[in-house]
Amino acid sequence: MIYVLDDTSKVSKLFEGCNDTLITSCLQKVMGKIFVTDLEAPVSAFAFVGCFGFLYGEPDRELVENKPDGFVVLVPQDERWAALIEEVFSDATRVSRYAIRKDTHFDVSLLREYLQLLPEGYELKPIDGDLYDQCMQFPEMMDFVSSFSDKEHFLRDGRGVVILKDGVIVSGASSYSRYREGIEIEVSTTKDERRKHLALVACSALILRCLEEGLYPSWDAHNMNSVRLAEKLGYVFDHEYTAYEVARTGRKH
Repeated sequence: MIYVLDDTSKVSKLFEGCNDTLITSCLQKVMGKIFVTDLEAPVSAFAFVGCFGFLYGEPDRELVENKPDGFVVLVPQDERWAALIEEVFSDATRVSRYAIRKDTHFDVSLLREYLQLLPEGYELKPIDGDLYDQCMQFPEMMDFVSSFSDKEHFLRDGRGVVILKDGVIVSGASSYSRYREGIEIEVSTTKDERRKHLALVACSALILRCLEEGLYPSWDAHNMNSVRLAEKLGYVFDHEYTAYEVARTGRKH
């Protein structure tokens, strides 16, 4: 049977050494959930926030089978979990993702210079209640806010900026998730508006805001284009890791 773990300290050792901030969000109970099959002495855990799930400890088929509905990115701790994911979800796509170091020292002057690249006719704005609603209307921008439980949750704990053209969001950078000490950055630009430095401008603005508030703007890259953008902003590549993209209906919890 699957349970939602309330006392997350019981699995802290299972995630020891992992510095992914999405797991931190779950352990700190800021957002997300941790699923287990044993509430008293769990030896396996599934940390889930947004559409990301992290499988750690002793491989447990029941935890894998009970992934949430729809598209999910499953990150296995090791090849034992990877083999189990492949066994349970034969249609899963094995992909490489790219971890970025969490100790970046940003060049504030450079980030401020990047803000000047905003093209004429475009407007940079923080995400407020109205822009939250607009984000939720467009699939390309929904991830800016959708990991949070509701609008109030995002406006309280989230951080984000968008770039508008004729009043419509065409690019932005926001907190995919939040943990006590910082955020995990989500960035997106509509296809027709790419190659105009919009993502660079939006990310620079968000990072500067985080630095002003004493928050760390964490970055994890899903492809090499994301790695290159991160490096331009001052981040340093750490390592490549394996994940699985899976979609399934019929949630069991």
